[in-house]
Amino acid sequence: MGCMVSSLASKFAFFPPSPPTYQLKKCDDGKLTVVSTASPIPHPDDNSLDVLLVDTKHGNKIVAFYLKNPYARLTLLYSHGNAADLGQLYDLFVQLKVNLRVNLMGYDYSGYGASTGKPSESSTYADIEAIYECLETEYGVGQEDVILYGQSVGSGPTLHLASKLPRLRGVVLHSGILSGLRVLCHVKFSFCFDIYKNINKIKKVKCPVLVIHGTEDDVVNWLHGNRLWKMARESYEPLWIKGGGHCNLELYPDYIRHLCKFIQEMENMTTGKRLKKIRQSLNSKSNTCSACTCRGITSCCSCKCKLPKCSNCCSCINFSLSINCPDCCWKPNCFKCCCLPKLTNCFGSTCCTKCSRPSCCCVPKCSLPCCYPTCSRPSCCISCFCWQCFMGKHSGRNGKQRG
Repeated sequence: MGCMVSSLASKFAFFPPSPPTYQLKKCDDGKLTVVSTASPIPHPDDNSLDVLLVDTKHGNKIVAFYLKNPYARLTLLYSHGNAADLGQLYDLFVQLKVNLRVNLMGYDYSGYGASTGKPSESSTYADIEAIYECLETEYGVGQEDVILYGQSVGSGPTLHLASKLPRLRGVVLHSGILSGLRVLCHVKFSFCFDIYKNINKIKKVKCPVLVIHGTEDDVVNWLHGNRLWKMARESYEPLWIKGGGHCNLELYPDYIRHLCKFIQEMENMTTGKRLKKIRQSLNSKSNTCSACTCRGITSCCSCKCKLPKCSNCCSCINFSLSINCPDCCWKPNCFKCCCLPKLTNCFGSTCCTKCSRPSCCCVPKCSLPCCYPTCSRPSCCISCFCWQCFMGKHSGRNGKQRG
């Protein structure tokens, strides 16, 4: 049932231009070129554009444009939005290549433009994987030099690939979506038939993420971009374009200005700087009592422990008697003793020093001075664990039998 609904959702999600805005033509030398009346496509002799036909694992052949910039250090892998194909996007690609000083790889999904097959969520995943493999094998581009760019629906395949590549240089989400169903209605849960569950995949991306979204987007609400930005592990300064819609953000000056800033910072981010930043992030997280474990719970302390060795602070097995822990906080499932201010008059007796709760160690003391050879808890308030005392078999302080 879920697969059938997912297939139905895909039919509503994809709108390839019909007819396509371009066609492929094979030259005498075997190279592919593009014929189009909709947009200015360069002359076949122009060496700055490679037109590729890439095979996917689904058996489809997808068209890709690779625009080369001789001054580029990074490569932008662009996944476009809905109702568009490469013929319409070529002019934008040229502008991005020149202004951002990058190589740019753009591609059409299965069923879009001159690409074969039918569009679906799974086919777009296969498409971007094939294009990335082409970048590696044909152009020698490693993931450290790749920035993934996803616009609208393109944020789906972008985050799919980004979640699998731990050493990516960066990710750009342009009018990105939380999930397909969340575009149509405000739901708080993910359903099996939902498509492009970016809300789950964004947490797995380990590189800097730039989010660009228009505040007046009437197709994908700005809240989608805002939440993606907040959920990213390494969020870059977002760009909220005031008054921007869904398909016109490229017309705003802030768009290219902010992208240039992001690309320059990604260029300057060397491997050493990146590793240093990761170590700092890990060190900051390690200060939150990570050594305290409560049977599968990663931390029994909700704030930073001030003790140098947290393992001596809260050692919880089922429940803990965390002794000598003056600076560490606790969770309800960590049964603690002697951590909080002294309580008195617990069951009519004086409690131990710094007892945290009456149920911990504030029980009536054994009345006999020596009812058991060795007291089991001399440092706490229980004089002994003598069963006769608890059962009332020994005589009390006044020499009377306890019933």
